[in-house]
Amino acid sequence: MRKISCQISFFISITLSSCGVLNKASKFQLSDGYYATKLKLSDNKVGKIYVQNAEDTLKIYETLKDRKSIAVDTSKKPEIFLKNQTNPYSSLVFRQPSLDIDFLTILLKYRPQTQGFPNQLNTNLNGAVYVGYRNDYYHIRYKKSPFTFSRYTTHYGFSFGTFAGLGATAINPSVTNNLISSEYDGVIFTKGLAAIIGIDAFTIGLTFGLDNLLDSNKKTWIYESKPWFGLAFGLNLN
Repeated sequence: MRKISCQISFFISITLSSCGVLNKASKFQLSDGYYATKLKLSDNKVGKIYVQNAEDTLKIYETLKDRKSIAVDTSKKPEIFLKNQTNPYSSLVFRQPSLDIDFLTILLKYRPQTQGFPNQLNTNLNGAVYVGYRNDYYHIRYKKSPFTFSRYTTHYGFSFGTFAGLGATAINPSVTNNLISSEYDGVIFTKGLAAIIGIDAFTIGLTFGLDNLLDSNKKTWIYESKPWFGLAFGLNLN
């Protein structure tokens, strides 16, 4: 448990030190751009919109698209939502697909039983770069207070992709069928698939992967290229 708490502290320190750099561009903020929506404008269902988000005003433009590009439809006036107003819609939901690049730290690895060695829960520190396809959802709600209406935005995202990186693992006689007598922390190359969910700035994921020991004892390591399941925390890099 001490290793887990140290890893969480390490991850939190990285996240906090990076917040100033990532704050303006982070995906958990609704920024100007193109979004998918089921909102109806001009009595027509709109599949793609352009959102211009100011502190007190939300402007939603319809779009025009051909086979190669998409552009704002300037022939139609935008729908304008003030921050404090009676909104004709109970809520608005915008979706934005994107490429997702994260730094993952894999806190826990569950290794199934193999070669008579029991199930293992490893907490060695692992770091990996993750690349996947992501959908971010922005749910905008209007609530009535005693004197006015207030706007609230909730963000959540889902991503699926692959990761690769380096980590450490304990190498000793028990995990090498007693073919070596020494004990040390071996360096491994770790790779696999991950499913990630993000709520505002917080990101957590489930991972499935394989490890390869990067030294001459890889042939005797009982977990070489054996599947494992893990829990990871992530820091979005784009």
